[in-house]
Amino acid sequence: MATKQILRAQLRSYPANGHSAYLPQVRKIVLEYCQKLPSSTNTRTFISNDLQRVAWQNPHVEFVVKQRNGHEPIARGFYVNGRDKVIPLQEFEVNGVEKKVQLLLDSSGAKIKQLKKGRLVESTTEAARGIWSGLHVDTPFKI
Repeated sequence: MATKQILRAQLRSYPANGHSAYLPQVRKIVLEYCQKLPSSTNTRTFISNDLQRVAWQNPHVEFVVKQRNGHEPIARGFYVNGRDKVIPLQEFEVNGVEKKVQLLLDSSGAKIKQLKKGRLVESTTEAARGIWSGLHVDTPFKI
């Protein structure tokens, strides 16, 4: 009986999100602002006072600050899957800017998709009768 050769590349485990490891999906956040527009005041305040703390808390993310004169302030997140998300920042206070940056940090970068009409749960295997739970019946299930 011949044995099959196992190559080293076949023994490699690929990183994946799960219960033991979490891989952040965001790789870079770019903050763009104008030096003169009054709508960029709170963004400039966030950059000068709070951005360093946020960057220290998230060492896996590259933070870039870019000055764009004559443009409204925006935060742009670039993700591992090749997508990006853009959030305008002109109407937010300083803590609102921080919340929007945190939203980009927590986001997966996946495209937002609608659930099919009438379905509350998406499943890879469809069930004929739906999802059953012993907690949602009139009398509890006894063994």
